[in-house]
Amino acid sequence: MRPTALPFAALLSATLSFLPGCESTKSSAPSPTDTRTQEPASLAADDAWSRARVGDRVTYAFSATHGPEPRGGGTARTVAGQLTLEVVAVRQPWVWVRVAFTDASGKPLAQPRLATDLLLPVRAEATRPFDVPHGGQATAEKTSSAGRTWEAVRYVTDQRSFDGPLRTRVYANVPGPLYLTHGLIDASTVSAGFRIPGGVELTLREFREGSAEASAPVPALERPLGPGAYYERDVDVGPAPGVQRVCFAAERGYLLRTEGPVDGAQAAPCADFSQAEPEALEELLLNLPSEALASGDWPPAAASSTRGTFTAEGHSVPALIAQSSENVEGVQRVFSETYAAEPWAPGLAGLPYEARFQPLASGTERVVAGGKRESEGGTRLVRWGSWLVSPK
Repeated sequence: MRPTALPFAALLSATLSFLPGCESTKSSAPSPTDTRTQEPASLAADDAWSRARVGDRVTYAFSATHGPEPRGGGTARTVAGQLTLEVVAVRQPWVWVRVAFTDASGKPLAQPRLATDLLLPVRAEATRPFDVPHGGQATAEKTSSAGRTWEAVRYVTDQRSFDGPLRTRVYANVPGPLYLTHGLIDASTVSAGFRIPGGVELTLREFREGSAEASAPVPALERPLGPGAYYERDVDVGPAPGVQRVCFAAERGYLLRTEGPVDGAQAAPCADFSQAEPEALEELLLNLPSEALASGDWPPAAASSTRGTFTAEGHSVPALIAQSSENVEGVQRVFSETYAAEPWAPGLAGLPYEARFQPLASGTERVVAGGKRESEGGTRLVRWGSWLVSPK
């Protein structure tokens, strides 16, 4: 669903100093040599979604850094804190999960892309089976974390000899209260070779099980991570211009994304996810801090932009419009991009996370005789909302 996050190397021990100790020892049981040992854990995590309770919660400490360019210039950027996933409502077969990145004390982060909580409706029933192997060399072990000893499997993928990252994931054999993340205990991705130094780590800090008697109303889908919502762009480029729709869903901890032209005869949006590639929720969340750091400040065009207003189907939000020009072989072109001045503005309620941090509109114009401009196409956000009808 998202590009692979840039990994992290140094600063890890310092930025995670607030964590309780995490100790691992190899199990006396035979070490698995492939990823088939994940199957019982995956099945247990899947089944746990049907027994989700309001108040189920898991918290991880996270740390990420994005280093300077290999050829020099710039400084390393870091962010650290905690990631919390909590069930806030249950109306089977749907489970509403709140996702929040905060500092170590639970206060909002200054990083705009991680500054507020997100809502994630997850279907507890799967419409089709998912086969998402962890990959890498698997080793059985016992590990102590969050005040509990877990029978677990460590998966290591080492691509450093090919200028790739070192990826480590530790999953509990019996996910129990960690079903929200398929039993994830620890995860890290570390860069190597000629890549920009950096990376990210998640470490289990605590968990809590909710009460069978607890209940709560279904919250409004104002800040969706993605699932349950969609957005549409008018794409006026290429041989087949038209409106493209991006849809998101989630089933048993796997996220689904589809994109395609809008079918005017289709009564309801986002009705078919049968061809969508699944992505584990924990992998998406692991990548978000690194992506936030790699993307730099918000908005990206603030230094050379003018203020304006962006409108789309009844929505109106303050915007920043950046323009630049380029002359190539005697032809001058003007490029423009429009960004939300405040990506969490009320006027963007219901817009999936992905679209909030992309240009709301972009375009290219060719300058012709007399200084007039002729459009060469562009894209524009035209519509968004929730396709999930929430039960009362």
